[in-house]
Amino acid sequence: MATREDIYANKIFLNAVLPLVKTIISSNEKYAKKFKNKNGIVGVSAKDPDGKVGTHYIIENGDFTVVKGPNDKCDVELEFRSIKDLNDFFAGKSKKLPKIKGWYHVGLLTATLSVLMYMAKLLSVTEPPQNDDEKDLIVKLYFSLLSTGISQLNKTGHPDVSKWVKKSPDRIFAWKVTGKPELSSYIRIKAGKSKAARGEYKRSKPFFTMRFDCTDSALGTLLGIDDMIEATITEKLIMEGAPEFGAQLGEYMLLVGSYAKGS
Repeated sequence: MATREDIYANKIFLNAVLPLVKTIISSNEKYAKKFKNKNGIVGVSAKDPDGKVGTHYIIENGDFTVVKGPNDKCDVELEFRSIKDLNDFFAGKSKKLPKIKGWYHVGLLTATLSVLMYMAKLLSVTEPPQNDDEKDLIVKLYFSLLSTGISQLNKTGHPDVSKWVKKSPDRIFAWKVTGKPELSSYIRIKAGKSKAARGEYKRSKPFFTMRFDCTDSALGTLLGIDDMIEATITEKLIMEGAPEFGAQLGEYMLLVGSYAKGS
């Protein structure tokens, strides 16, 4: 039986990490080509006494739609024996492979495994890569993971995050890199409800923005290389809003990271 901590981590993986595949496909031509003209339904799931959990992709001529929940009509499915097995695998703590259904759809299966492995590689780097496009992509993935991950913890009933969201008026918290709006993400919270989105929030100025002066500075903080206080002093990181909200947001960023890394 999965524990509450297992369930929190599982929501992060299913609804915040696995959807990043679409971001990679839309940002990287090499991986987009692997799915060119392909069609089918690909699922990642785990068995649970309360019912199967999962996320699936609907692929139409190479275009991805990410759908929450399992699908019993998958052409290819990676099915784990338990929620914990799925969590440990994507956190890099286990090499226990899932049961593969539809292995005879070789092209779809190999393309899926390839992009999942690339995603895992990007999210597990400890030093910034040399390639500038890859640097941007990692920041984009992390910003999306953090905004969506915090929202998912709220929706799943994590006590600390839910308490924060429940007592909050309508506010936007954003992550940005100066001069690169395409990397941005944000989360909107209000009276117990939360919604994460990619891109800039343009209807009004966000209540709080964590803005980095460049991609390298963002990676310094996201990968834990730079001290956040020192980064703020040197203006690699600019807190646009009250500092106490930066500390609060930073706390929930670390919480999402701990679940995603299985720590």
